[in-house]
Amino acid sequence: MDSSSLYLNSASGFSVAPMLDWTDRHCRYFHRLMTQQAWLYSEMVTTGAMMYGNNLPRFIGRDPADSPVVLQLGGSKATELAQCARLGEEWGYNEINLNVGCPSDRVQNNLIGACLMAHPQLVADSVAAMKAAVTIPVTVKCRIGIDDQEDYQTLADFIAGLVKAGVDGVVIHARKAWLQGLSPKENRDVPPLNYAWVHQIKADFADLAISINGGLKTLVDAKSHLSTYDNLPAVDGVMMGRAIYENPYLLAEVDGLFYADPKPAISRAEVLEAIYPYIEAHLQAGGRLSHITRHMMGLFHGCPGGRLWRRALSEQACLAEAGIEVLQNAYQRVLIETQRMAEQEARRAVS
Repeated sequence: MDSSSLYLNSASGFSVAPMLDWTDRHCRYFHRLMTQQAWLYSEMVTTGAMMYGNNLPRFIGRDPADSPVVLQLGGSKATELAQCARLGEEWGYNEINLNVGCPSDRVQNNLIGACLMAHPQLVADSVAAMKAAVTIPVTVKCRIGIDDQEDYQTLADFIAGLVKAGVDGVVIHARKAWLQGLSPKENRDVPPLNYAWVHQIKADFADLAISINGGLKTLVDAKSHLSTYDNLPAVDGVMMGRAIYENPYLLAEVDGLFYADPKPAISRAEVLEAIYPYIEAHLQAGGRLSHITRHMMGLFHGCPGGRLWRRALSEQACLAEAGIEVLQNAYQRVLIETQRMAEQEARRAVS
């Protein structure tokens, strides 16, 4: 990855996918402890929630250290999107992203998400309005198509409209979305992946930052797309979602692997020590421990004691009186189990 393009926008770097009810400010604070360089996303926030809700900090609040960070908007009215994009910039977001990929019935009914791929001019007009309203990058996250769209040219025409509108980058989930017949969960797995189309978009729009998303399970899988693919050019960025949610400690390797950062990766123990003050402040402000620990379930994924860690947080962090000692005690159980397994392995080696 060319160092000159690292901070252009999220389509030209490594990013963590937005997820409703997940990538909130607590999740991002936790993730940011492990990576300083990756682009993190807000949950999708609808224009209606921002304009007509009565708790803007709840929807777009962020920690000052949370950067680079993207505000993902859901909406289809250009004037409202422009107004919300302007608010996002005022609140310190580094980029505005328009959701044109979510397939859920709930958002379709409001002309939000993947259904917008059937309205390319509306999307282009929205991008142009947001570009006119802010000085930060404006990007789009979309699918390779919807429903019965089977031809590459439909996708290429959609991207061409975004380019004409001035879009700064596009994140493409390399699956179609079926708007009827598949649940949002099934839409993440059932439609087949077509990475070649994403790389072909890069070939056809060489000056546009393109990031690939969908089905990437390891950092090695992800980084492979920053090289040529079936004789097609490399894309500029990669986005990972579920793999990071399940095993967030993968983020500790991102800065070194994708950004050539020479600093050693933070340890899991250091992550815990670093997040304790944040948790204490949240508790003192009247928050619940589970608001934060629900994002930390996978910190010891694949490690000895990982199941014990998850069980302790699941059973105890939700209690009204739960405090920092829940995490501390859970970590001690991890250390004990790690020691037990090491001793067991040593005895096997001797025998």
